[in-house]
Amino acid sequence: MIVAANFKMHKTRKETIEYLKELENMEFTGVKVAVFPPFSALVENDLIGAQNAYPAQNGAYTGEIGLEQLNEFNIKRVLLGHSERRHILNESQEFIAKKFDFYKNEGFEIFYCVGEPLEVRKQGIKAVMEYIKSQFEGIDLEYEKLIIAYEPVWAIGTGVSATTEEIKETHEEIRKLTSAPILYGGSVKLNNINEILDIPNVDGVLVGSASLDVNTFKEMINKAKEKIQ
Repeated sequence: MIVAANFKMHKTRKETIEYLKELENMEFTGVKVAVFPPFSALVENDLIGAQNAYPAQNGAYTGEIGLEQLNEFNIKRVLLGHSERRHILNESQEFIAKKFDFYKNEGFEIFYCVGEPLEVRKQGIKAVMEYIKSQFEGIDLEYEKLIIAYEPVWAIGTGVSATTEEIKETHEEIRKLTSAPILYGGSVKLNNINEILDIPNVDGVLVGSASLDVNTFKEMINKAKEKIQ
């Protein structure tokens, strides 16, 4: 069971350190916990991952962060393909696959995000899977350190989660393509996490805004622990 927090463009370094201190005394037995803060809040901690990274050791890439900077903090976990990178920053599948290959070759644990916009969801599961398969182009679905996060674009930050049936059928179809853990993300809250974690082929959650409150996130971890006892 995996419970991951994506802070996006929230929290300072000081706030992130305080957040991590709150998690230090927790027992994570059976649950993998990951925290993705902004670049300016990266610290050396086993829970930390980067929200994005450029596929290079270093170089003339203004505004980016590469392997050299991540190595300084002993970070070996990265989040790639998030819909906000795809749709707001216009990252192409070719570029995302290039980043995937680079960090795969460096042995990183890769949280890889896929998900469809609302107009595709309205066309049904066949259209959804065609869309998601296009997001798997150039991606090694058998990479041993791959974790997939299914996040329907229309459910991210909207407060509207996909229905149990929508999550179930999509995870079931993704499972046919890979044995990697599959997380659900998209308006995961305390009031729906139990229901989500009970769905077949859901191996955990990638939490956005609800993770910003550390006490809420700790409760989510505890709920995940309950599922495996």
